[in-house]
Amino acid sequence: MAKQEHPLTGEALIKEVCRRIRVARSYWDAHNNAACRGERDRALALYNTLTKEQKDQIPHQLRVWLRYRSEKYFGAHRTPPKSKRKSK
Repeated sequence: MAKQEHPLTGEALIKEVCRRIRVARSYWDAHNNAACRGERDRALALYNTLTKEQKDQIPHQLRVWLRYRSEKYFGAHRTPPKSKRKSK
């Protein structure tokens, strides 16, 4: 996927954060943890660029999933994912 020339701002940024959280949740529901982790990291990076007022515009259910519930499973205190390569 190509990088955007202009970074998102305002309403477009809020919509993109919501979209990425919803995509991460759909991966979570499908038990695709690697994809969920990557999408959650992207959503969290965008979320952290928002102002307090913008964060309040994100639906509460999505904020809770992003900041608390998923932190339980993907936080820094968890063991990182293993490589798919088999050791010989």
